Amino acid sequence: MTQPGLVPATDPGAREYVRKVLAVVASIPRGKVMTYGDIAEYLEDGGPRQVGAVMARHGGSVPWWRVVNASGALPTQLRGKAAAQYANEGTPYDKSRERVDLRTARWDGHLSSPDAR
Repeated sequence: MTQPGLVPATDPGAREYVRKVLAVVASIPRGKVMTYGDIAEYLEDGGPRQVGAVMARHGGSVPWWRVVNASGALPTQLRGKAAAQYANEGTPYDKSRERVDLRTARWDGHLSSPDAR
């Protein structure tokens, strides 16, 4: 049984949705993040839970640490691995709160310059 609002993985539309989500994640510049909701809003499709489901199942091939929840955090089990990536990329990260500073790190999905990626 599928959770309400989630598209079954066997649905051809689901495969296309996965492709679109992963393409957005792959385009997030170093040092920047988007929330699950930001990605859904950018795609004008789905919602944070659908994006989260895609990332949980398929996110290993893209820079998953650049996708956070609405408070700037990742799931607890991923925070240690992500912190190293944030340090490497210069992502504004509050170690004491284990959260990315969304005020400065949030990306809107549009490249501001050719060097942004």
